[in-house]
Amino acid sequence: MDGELWDLTDASGVPTGATFRRGDPDFPKALFHIVASVCVLRGDGLVLMTRRAAAKDWPLCWEFPAGSALAGESSAEGAVRELEEEAGVRVGVDELEFVGRVVEREALFDLYFARVSGDPVLQLDPEEVCESAWVPFSEALRRCDVGDMAGPWVLRLEQLGERLRELVGRSPE
Repeated sequence: MDGELWDLTDASGVPTGATFRRGDPDFPKALFHIVASVCVLRGDGLVLMTRRAAAKDWPLCWEFPAGSALAGESSAEGAVRELEEEAGVRVGVDELEFVGRVVEREALFDLYFARVSGDPVLQLDPEEVCESAWVPFSEALRRCDVGDMAGPWVLRLEQLGERLRELVGRSPE
């Protein structure tokens, strides 16, 4: 959302002490903000995908719930907040497993993995999400391959998809 305040970090994710307001012009060169996402796995082996609202960039494209960490938030805290805001799914920071990081032009994208029990009741934020689906992980990859996912996800899944596949396929401890 325009007006959000983000911490600026160096290339390794260390905060610089400076902030940037979303929507302002001239994002500083060689600095980044944190974007975080959670791939949520239900007990039946399906993962949660959300479809971006028509008014957002990459309209009507699929993704895993994601968004920018706000000033003062850790990457994991931002991931947990975004998942709850966009889909109504609550997990704790301690329930996240870090999948990996992708360095993008202005963002450090962190992907997390979390398991949930049962069939969580979703509460979609209509300003962010217009639809959701619980799908096999292979369907998420197919949607990426055929261009149904938001563009940034192509590189993200090229780099992190194999590790995510391992986590999705691993038996719960």
